[in-house]
Order: sequence, then structure tokens, then C-alpha cells
Amino acid sequence: MDIRYSTNPRDVKRYTTDELRNEFLIQNLYVPDQVTATYSHVDRMVVLGIYPVNQKVSIDQGIDIWKNFGTHYFLERREAGVFNLGGKGSITADGKSYPMGFEDCLYITMGTKEVTFQSADPKDPARFYLVSAPAHKPCKTTFISFDQANKRPCGSEETANKRVINQFIHPDVLETCQLSMGLTQLAPGSVWNTMPAHTHERRMEVYTYFNIPKDNVVFHMMGQPQETRHIVMQNYDAVISPAWSIHAGCGTSNYTFIWAMGGENKAFDDMDDIAIPDMR
Repeated sequence: MDIRYSTNPRDVKRYTTDELRNEFLIQNLYVPDQVTATYSHVDRMVVLGIYPVNQKVSIDQGIDIWKNFGTHYFLERREAGVFNLGGKGSITADGKSYPMGFEDCLYITMGTKEVTFQSADPKDPARFYLVSAPAHKPCKTTFISFDQANKRPCGSEETANKRVINQFIHPDVLETCQLSMGLTQLAPGSVWNTMPAHTHERRMEVYTYFNIPKDNVVFHMMGQPQETRHIVMQNYDAVISPAWSIHAGCGTSNYTFIWAMGGENKAFDDMDDIAIPDMR
């Protein structure tokens, strides 16, 4: 498991490109028939890439649960949200199977002991992206299809940020302990997300970018509003955003990204907005 420690915004000002990427960028998440795990000490969020090609894969495969979490199983004191970013597959949680199509989501409650992932066709494998947050109460494991997500159109063609925010793991859709997740799709011709930018001091966030066309990238904007930095993102990369950092992006094409939040509250609009002319 890759461990990422919390960083001070004063120190980040002096980071080189490589140092910035080493601290915040998560790459190579999808290895055939393996679990790839990154543990962030920012609100103790965990990001997993699970890529079952020829085998059924367990959520804790290759992870020393006691060493890393001090618990007997992965979700003993955690909840999780999972999106399928690949071909058809399924997730089995404590004996119940959930078929997962492209961009479907499954919320898995704290206390779920056994979770496995598999693909329907090894020639077109499922690609599971999972984010987990600490939890203090059980809720209900719930499947949310793409069509069932709460949809919030926003932006415009004139500002190149026409997009739809699809809220999946969200208070308007289902109850969770603290985790929130959703998927934002940019329209063709739009390239900006989350601009005007904001921070939310009470919550951290993780983005993963996908549906980036070949030979294109996304420039992910981060840092304090008056000390901005950027990280160049490839398809399926993820990036950690501490509470003090903005989290926005501009692509060389349109794209899709998944956002996941954890922290003090689940109020989606609890943001500290930043006027565009005030950024540096």
C-alpha cells in the first residue's frame, strides 16, 4: 500500500514538478487481477484500483489489513463507494451480488466483511475505482445506476464548461456516514471543470479523470488560490486535494471525472468561493 502523508501548503510552494506529482498524483491504479491501494493521511481516505481480468479479486487482496488499519477486515470501520469504469462486471458484498455496468456505482456500508470483484468478459474487463472513508455508523449498501443519479446541469458553451454533475453517493440520493461521490461529464467542446474555483476547508477531495481521448491530457489545477500549481493528468490518473487546495481542471479535450469527498460534513454547497480575478 502506498502511504501519502499530509502536506503543509507553505512547503508545497517550493515543490518541484516531480515532488508535486509524488505527493498528490496517483498513477497505475489498474493492474490485471490485483488491487492497487493508496492511503492518504488527509482525512484518512483510501483509493483502490481493482482490475479483475481472469480472476475474482477480493477487496483486501495484497493488503496487510492489521498493519495498515488495525482492524480485522477492510470495511470494519470504513465505508466505500465504487464506480465501474470498464466493461460489465459484478461486485459481491457479504454474499449479495450487484451487476455493474459502465459508470454504475455501489455504496458499501461499514461492517461489510467480504467484498469481491469480477468481470463478465476477460476480453472486456471491468475496471473498478473505489474510494473509502472512515465511518462511525452502518448505513445500507446501495446500488445506484447512472440513470438513478441526481443530475445537475451547469456551466455554458460560452465559458467552455458546460457539464452535468451526476450525484451518486450524496445526501439527496442515499444516507452515508461521511462519504460523498459523484461523476461529472463535460460536453463536447467544453474543457474546464470547477471554475470558478473553490476550496472547502471542512472537507478534502479526490478526483480521478477518465474518458480522456488518446493523446490528450487534463491540466489539474491545485494549490492555495493565490499560489496555484498544476499537475498534468493522464487517463485513469487520480489526484489528492487537501482542504486548503483548489481542485479544478482544463483539458485538451472534454473528459469525465469522479469526485469523492470526506471530512466534517456532507453539504455539497459548503464551499469557499474564489473570484477568478483573485487567483494567482
